[in-house]
Amino acid sequence: MEIAIIGAGIGGLTTALALKKAGISFKIYESADELKPVGAGIILAMNAMRVYSDLGMADKIARNGNRISIINLTKPNFGKLSSNDLGFFEKQYNVSTTAIHRADLHKVLAEKVGQEYIVLGKRLQNIIRTENNHRLEFEDGTSAEAQYIIGADGIRSVVRTLLFPESEYRDAGQWCWRGVADTIEGLETYQHEATEAWGKGTRFGFVRLNDRQVYWYFLVDKDRAEADSDIMPFLKEYHPSVAQIIKATPKENWFVSPIVDLKPIQQWNLNNVCLMGDAAHATTPNLGQGACQAIEDAYILGKLLQKHSINEAFRLYPLLRKQKAHAVVNMSWKIGKLSHLRNPLAIAFRNFVMKATPQYFNRKQLGRLLVLQNKVD
Repeated sequence: MEIAIIGAGIGGLTTALALKKAGISFKIYESADELKPVGAGIILAMNAMRVYSDLGMADKIARNGNRISIINLTKPNFGKLSSNDLGFFEKQYNVSTTAIHRADLHKVLAEKVGQEYIVLGKRLQNIIRTENNHRLEFEDGTSAEAQYIIGADGIRSVVRTLLFPESEYRDAGQWCWRGVADTIEGLETYQHEATEAWGKGTRFGFVRLNDRQVYWYFLVDKDRAEADSDIMPFLKEYHPSVAQIIKATPKENWFVSPIVDLKPIQQWNLNNVCLMGDAAHATTPNLGQGACQAIEDAYILGKLLQKHSINEAFRLYPLLRKQKAHAVVNMSWKIGKLSHLRNPLAIAFRNFVMKATPQYFNRKQLGRLLVLQNKVD
């Protein structure tokens, strides 16, 4: 009854931990030849941290990261448009939003799963359905048998491409540069704050990951730049700290990629196979919920497996998760467009509305993201 998990990313590893808790046997097949430190930063909102609390991991993750208690949206000069104090939710849920380096999070999760459950260098090439099982065929010529498969292999999922109806990628028309810089002087007041500044067809965000590192990202509309463009001229309208942070990161350590999501699909499970995380509902990063929604998938699937057969859990899981995951995808897409306005009048009106929006309304909207389904029948 072993389940094959395709992909050892954050979603795949968290799913493995949820299966462990449910007493379900599994094996993870990962395309990379080694689990080496990669990536930049990530913010784990409280819905994700509540899952890790349930899995007994929250304290260790928090120790390897940095507590975030305030989220700011600002003008390019860091003049505030809105500010959300997360203290209300911290008291309610007894966890904190945590910024952490992706490599540190990945290491913590992989160690908890156990290397003996992870098979490296297995890039999936084909899936052949046999009478009772699936044969997984890999590019290195090897194969494996599995009765059940969980596709946790990201937005370009091979599992989804091979077995599920054709899906559609959506290009948001934005390039995103990411990096991690050494701690910058003058940012001490932002120790426990995440800040995103909206410019004209550009935006910049940063958050401290620990006492040594600052994670940053910068986005530009595609009709104004290419992946290899010099982004420094775009920083003239921003606070001087922005250029300082970016310059503190060697260019060879920058990551650049287009912002792309997956147009919401309705089918997440088929013939003892289910999709999770970005393979099922890849989102643009504008709500900071991409990985968080994969983590919620793992949580719900794990809870279902504690009460139901694998077949029934695979059937019920999309019914419980689809509404929220798709809402996140759609809302994030809209915010991505709103944040990149270029018409000065439209920008002025948007900023006026943001500054005038009552705190209780922002809290209500945020609460919808942070709520975690805790009853699974």
